[in-house]
Amino acid sequence: MKKYADLIDQTFDFPTREFKVRNNQLFFHNVDLKEVVEKYGTPLRLSYLPKIQDNIRFAQQIFEQAIEKLSYEGIYKYAYCTKSSHFRFVLEEALACGSQIETSSAFDISLIKSLHKSGSLTKDHLIICNGFKRPLYLSNVANLINDGFRNCMPILDTLNELNSYDGQINQPYKIGIRLAADEEPNFGFYTSRLGIRYDDVLDLYKNRIENHPHAKLKMLHYFINTGIKDTAYYWSELSRFIEMYCSLKKLCPDLDSVDIGGGFPIKTSLAFDYDYEYMAEEIVRNIKEICDKYNVPVPNIVTEFGSYTVGESGATIYSVLDEKLQNDKELWYMMNGSFITHMPDVWGTNQKYILLPINLWDNEFHKVNIGGLTCDSLDYYDSEMHIAEVFLPVKKEKEDLYFGFFHNGAYQESLGGYGGIQHCLIPAPKHVILKKDKNGEIQSELFAEEQTSESMMKILGYE
Repeated sequence: MKKYADLIDQTFDFPTREFKVRNNQLFFHNVDLKEVVEKYGTPLRLSYLPKIQDNIRFAQQIFEQAIEKLSYEGIYKYAYCTKSSHFRFVLEEALACGSQIETSSAFDISLIKSLHKSGSLTKDHLIICNGFKRPLYLSNVANLINDGFRNCMPILDTLNELNSYDGQINQPYKIGIRLAADEEPNFGFYTSRLGIRYDDVLDLYKNRIENHPHAKLKMLHYFINTGIKDTAYYWSELSRFIEMYCSLKKLCPDLDSVDIGGGFPIKTSLAFDYDYEYMAEEIVRNIKEICDKYNVPVPNIVTEFGSYTVGESGATIYSVLDEKLQNDKELWYMMNGSFITHMPDVWGTNQKYILLPINLWDNEFHKVNIGGLTCDSLDYYDSEMHIAEVFLPVKKEKEDLYFGFFHNGAYQESLGGYGGIQHCLIPAPKHVILKKDKNGEIQSELFAEEQTSESMMKILGYE
């Protein structure tokens, strides 16, 4: 008999740091998931908070090691971009290990004020205010600066944005400029819609910023949509960006930082292979070599890792409700949830995550399709990152089979409309937080019950 455990052992380097199997059951960071399922039921959303700080500290460590190794004279700052997950417990974990914050919208400023009120964030924290800004966002940023957040830094996204702060901010403040990066050659358009064209940057500085009574240019920012990859495209765009920093630095002594955006990947397959240390060192090396070439001081380096910060902390666990053989070879496992409502990027962008059963590892395995509960024909999962098939244990009569999708902690709530109306009115799952107590023991805490029909009815106007 070929067990499911044998399939995984033969296909991957298993167990991993995150996953182990004991007594026929899966452990996630040494947490017995079957025990969690028995306590809370399914469908179940999990947030394993210690992973957030682990990833932040690792990134801080590898950039600081590269800086020391290369005798780089700037410093490194880690920032978390809130759009990846806005939950308070996520931002508190990030702030607790020295992260700065990047915002994307007007309502983000309310999060900043709440975190400051609770003592999690100080007025000295770097607050990078990014994105195309509507009037409310502009005024909220101005109010934050006027309220004494001296390191709140709006990043100019348009040529006219600075005009909006004139008259609203009447004290010295720091600004940045976002550069419009060229997209990868196979992208649908050539240049990013966000940021300011390279050709306009020097004129913007000379005509609007150089003699401004309050604003001082401190940072250049860019973002590569495809992430930080060891490709000719990535290194070419980074070099172009740093060359612009060098040109502007000769005109602007105040300029001292570059923000290279986000883009560290997360493990979406057990076969994941990425050399974080190498990439951090090469980024620092490239910046240093270009600055040395143009004889300008190296900048401080800021990153804005979002998915990397929170993605690997998340998991969603389901039960198999029933199995259906729809023809001679297509077997369906019907789950008690929906990809469209619970993991919308699986449905919308064909995103893949690590898929593993929680129990029955000693059972035989077979090929299956996983079907969601909605009536939409696209609510299914039938392939993994490493192979165009899905295998799960054979479910014998009267056996319960649980399975989970892992490392899906980023963007799910915002894409799915957390607390709102879901497709076919499928409720959002119960949400449980796993965190360490003062003794280092993992404790579970119910963050939110499964969404109720009453909450949906109220949104829809049914009283």
